[in-house]
Amino acid sequence: MHIFIRILLAAAVFAAVSGAPSRATETIRVAVQKTGTFAWELAVIRAHGLDKKASLAVEVNELASPEAGKIALRGGAADVIVADWVWVARERGLGAKLTFYPYSSALGAVMVSNTSSIRTLADLKGRKLAVAGGPIDKNWLLLRAATKQDGVDLKSESTIVYGSPPLLAAKTLSGEMDATLNYWNFCAALEAKGLRRLTTIEDLLPKLGAKGRTAMIGYVFNETWGSANRDVVARFIAMTRGAKEILATSDAEWEKIAPLTGTADTATLHAYRDRYREGIPRRPIADEEADARVLYRALAEIGGREIVGPAQDLDPGTFYRAISED
Repeated sequence: MHIFIRILLAAAVFAAVSGAPSRATETIRVAVQKTGTFAWELAVIRAHGLDKKASLAVEVNELASPEAGKIALRGGAADVIVADWVWVARERGLGAKLTFYPYSSALGAVMVSNTSSIRTLADLKGRKLAVAGGPIDKNWLLLRAATKQDGVDLKSESTIVYGSPPLLAAKTLSGEMDATLNYWNFCAALEAKGLRRLTTIEDLLPKLGAKGRTAMIGYVFNETWGSANRDVVARFIAMTRGAKEILATSDAEWEKIAPLTGTADTATLHAYRDRYREGIPRRPIADEEADARVLYRALAEIGGREIVGPAQDLDPGTFYRAISED
């Protein structure tokens, strides 16, 4: 009897010091662009064991382009990708029930030489403007929508050259282009090389009715999968937030991930760091969704069905509400 009692007491002490039973480790499949910024966060997650703390096994599939990620998600080869809510809303309008949770509000910018005579967007009339991403890129459409309010139609009043972000950045550096509208990370690199920001897309959003910095890029997953795995999604979001906070507060962490950014100098790394930090979303989901609804209408008006599909208004359910935000 005494032995039995001692065994019970020992078990009770073990339970007390061990805490609650650990959660089962769940696998979450993430499709990531190899050169994308989410790869930076994943490196921080692994280095700090945030995946283990969240009881998640993150299975990473590195891909060459954002389009490959979309194919992987639609084909069931990935649970989560990074994409914009414009695409999510379009897919929902076409019947695919995808949903979105904010990842970054960092958008593109119009970059010019530091010695350029271009001082306002109106000065781009008659100039050669390099546009990354093509004619239906969201940065380009938002820029066009904002400048049209001031009576400037860049599409018809400027010489527009479309191309890949790195190629256009190089052409702008060499002086072949008068200005470039490029993605935020390429703009950060150009900034480190002495170019200046004529404007950022974020600066233009209030002209279109947005109340604050709007997260255009986010984690995207299937709505059915998200509903069936709400706890897993919550742990994933908490894990990635943890990585963001480390990158937001630790300069030393940026030195560690420098090889992943492809930077060749400290100035470029610091530009990446500062612009990344500016883009960390900190607003309530309700505010993000409200601004997205306004911007969606602006995009629908200027881009038409080619950009938004058949729906003229943002589909309810486009933005995912985490457990803590229900």
